[in-house]
Amino acid sequence: MVVVVAARFCDIRGVNSLDGPFIGSEALTGGLVKKHQLRSHYRALFPDVYLSNSMEPTLAERTKAAWLWSNRGGVIAGSAAAGIHGTKWIPVDEPIELVWSNARPPVGISTRRDRLGGEEVQRLRGLPVTTPVRTAFDLGRLTRGEQGVARLDALGNVTRFDPDAVLDLAIRHAGSPGIPRLRAALELHDRGAESPRETWLRLLLIRAGYPKPRTQIPVFDDYGRPRYYLDMGWEDVMVAVEYDGAHHRERAAFGNDIIRAEFIAERRWNRVRIVAGQRPAEVLDRVARARASGVRLDRKIS
Repeated sequence: MVVVVAARFCDIRGVNSLDGPFIGSEALTGGLVKKHQLRSHYRALFPDVYLSNSMEPTLAERTKAAWLWSNRGGVIAGSAAAGIHGTKWIPVDEPIELVWSNARPPVGISTRRDRLGGEEVQRLRGLPVTTPVRTAFDLGRLTRGEQGVARLDALGNVTRFDPDAVLDLAIRHAGSPGIPRLRAALELHDRGAESPRETWLRLLLIRAGYPKPRTQIPVFDDYGRPRYYLDMGWEDVMVAVEYDGAHHRERAAFGNDIIRAEFIAERRWNRVRIVAGQRPAEVLDRVARARASGVRLDRKIS
């Protein structure tokens, strides 16, 4: 029995290793840690699942810990699955969602009973995870409002999931809750968004009545090669709208921005740059003026 338990444990993180989440009772039975060491050197992330005090739990570590808590029986879903697929912008303290029949999960874990087809689950990093298509299906129907679109955008940016495949899945799971919300979110989804704020900006423009902007518009050099990409905009009026994050204020990025701005201006794009803290009304006013103007200059209006 000890040999079996030790083998299961070593399969998680490597031979005789406690450098990640582990099941405390297994480690004790396998002789990998003493009771007093477990109490003093490790913290319980979830019942009977521990992590070294020297480590700050990441989303990935918390996800693995939640799966271990389910006695390796749950399937990682929702935003936690998106994180395993490589999605950015997920808070480290996001509740870990598991498809697992347990109505009383501990704080930090969300469980639900659901029907999963065999083709809707894959293994990544040794963990059972919903596929990108199934993950998109769950995010779109179970996440409300703008955040649902932002989560779909972020997942699509890294996995390039097929929205039509998600809609096909919705037909197969026609009785699942949130299908209308999913369809509405997919209508607004755009994998070209590279941050939640870009999603926010695009949705603001669409809801204001503007045509749906194209994302990641290439700006070509004299040899027909794409040199830069614009966040979003309208090629018919040569107006681009871009969201400048904090990284643009760094010295190296600032220097590159100057060169980029000059190049884009030479191609006669009128560029509106949005920064954090600007009110929606101000953003829309600037975009309206840019679209109404015949000037084709790159400018930044504070």
